Amino acid sequence: MINVTINRTDSGFIHSFIISGHAFFAERGKDIVCAGASAVSVGAINAVHAITGVTPEIEQGDGFLRCVIPAHLPEDIFEKVQLLFEGMIISLQTLEEEYGKHIKITFKKQEVE
Repeated sequence: MINVTINRTDSGFIHSFIISGHAFFAERGKDIVCAGASAVSVGAINAVHAITGVTPEIEQGDGFLRCVIPAHLPEDIFEKVQLLFEGMIISLQTLEEEYGKHIKITFKKQEVE
């Protein structure tokens, strides 16, 4: 199963996210759940960089992606980053609604502001 953890601040803003595991929906190379989650998350990170110039802190490996939004961004840039990652969450929730046995999203509060 793919586990997605979205870490939000006390104010509800996205601070970071971790995506780990494998969907095991189909054989490697044909797994649409895995491909969808990967495309949505990497696409969102690429969109953040292309649109805002912000490069989040990224850690990745086999079946693992961790992304942390840099602190102290200008307000207008911060809002764009938040909007793009909120769109990512909606896309991941759509995957979860359809393929809930293979992807699970958890929201957590961080003590970061």
